[in-house]
Amino acid sequence: MKTTVRVVMLSLLSVAVLAGCKSKSTKPEAPASTGPSTGAVTDTGPSTAGAFGPGDLDTDACLRQRVVYFDLDQDALRPEFQAIMGCHAKYLRDRPSSRITLEGNADERGSREYNLGLGERRGNAVSSALQANGGSAAQLTVVSYGEERPVCTDSNEECWARNRRVEIVYTAR
Repeated sequence: MKTTVRVVMLSLLSVAVLAGCKSKSTKPEAPASTGPSTGAVTDTGPSTAGAFGPGDLDTDACLRQRVVYFDLDQDALRPEFQAIMGCHAKYLRDRPSSRITLEGNADERGSREYNLGLGERRGNAVSSALQANGGSAAQLTVVSYGEERPVCTDSNEECWARNRRVEIVYTAR
């Protein structure tokens, strides 16, 4: 797919996510699955018309999703994570003093150097998506851990899929 088509699709998706942010829901939302899936995702965009506050990081279903998964040897953001990028970008816009560290990770396959580079590229992909949705580059830091911080140590596809991720860590709320 050509770059211009990707940019247009990302822009349209961002507009659609932000257009869905009209009113605050009064009933609690169930947390959505953040596992490595390729199925359809329900709308998890920000549920407030007003500004996010620090407490929303723990209560808003979309903001609680802080892990972005990637396909094997890929650093392109999967479509099901676009809404999450919109939520976190809105939080960054609403809270200019907040800061995020994006921790890029890879599975155990590949050399140490390759996995460190891949983790960095994945972190940069999430950073770019946040910035495309209105987040500030000054609020974002990318760190790559490569294969050094696995969440699963088995040698199978399910485990490897859980390790191919970027974790969104708020260092200042």
